[in-house]
Amino acid sequence: MNKITELFKIAHPIIQGGMIWVSGYKLASAVSNAGGLGLIGAGSMYPDVLREHIQKCKKATNKPFGVNIPLLYPDIEKLMEIVIEEDVKIVFTSAGNPNTWTKMLKEKGIIVVHVVSSVKFALKAEKAGVDAVVCEGFEAGGHNGREETTSFTLIPMVKEQLKIPVIAAGGIATGKGMLAAMVLGADGVQIGSRFAATEESSAHINFKNSILNVNDGDTQLTLKELAPVRLIKNKFYEEVQELYQQKPSIEELKELLGRARAKKGMFEGDLEQGELEIGQVAGLIHSIKSAKEVVDEIINEFNESKYLITRV
Repeated sequence: MNKITELFKIAHPIIQGGMIWVSGYKLASAVSNAGGLGLIGAGSMYPDVLREHIQKCKKATNKPFGVNIPLLYPDIEKLMEIVIEEDVKIVFTSAGNPNTWTKMLKEKGIIVVHVVSSVKFALKAEKAGVDAVVCEGFEAGGHNGREETTSFTLIPMVKEQLKIPVIAAGGIATGKGMLAAMVLGADGVQIGSRFAATEESSAHINFKNSILNVNDGDTQLTLKELAPVRLIKNKFYEEVQELYQQKPSIEELKELLGRARAKKGMFEGDLEQGELEIGQVAGLIHSIKSAKEVVDEIINEFNESKYLITRV
């Protein structure tokens, strides 16, 4: 037992990231059944779709699971109503001010965790009353912080300042990575990219296969003027870079981005014009496996590595 397994009542301090277009009930329930904490990614779901996924997740697992809600979601009031009505026990919030919803969720008996990318925002989240923070480094996939602080520096800096549990994210896909994060002070880890390339992930098979082909240097953080996002370098990414050469306005960037770019890439499998969000650690992902196999491999490698270190 540690602070994270005790907080969530789970076997392993592994949280599956609540990724848009990737983290449906199949993935969340599979990770929870394997002993981690599965998260449904509400950011890409209409309210009625989220309700359906929560209800299906309850049928697929009797273990704890949660919902990740980006606070910039347009209909966020409806999402919050649903998690309360459906008696969701754990909510991870991201991309917004934790002061807005934390108190209300806590009053309903919900465990609240907020995702941060800096010490400043970690302290704000703690002051808002969250139960833990996810400390996400620059290496992470999807939407990211502007500070470009890497996990290896961010984790100990946040841990030094906070009293509540710290969950490390960004650049973690293996047991050795998990051990490194915990040596630096993390109480648990949140893993996204590795679970994107699993059998239960709702991502399109084209996107899953593209993850397996990523090498170091094949992803880049871009679109900082809108919302920083780490993408695989494809045709759409190159179009973004060409537009940057012209010193575009925010409106011009928004026009190029358009609508449903992430859905087109990750869910529909358009590898040319879609937004393909993945972390730098994709260079270590070489096969599509079940979520249970991934959790088991991470825990086995973590225990083996910890044993070897104690013998040195």
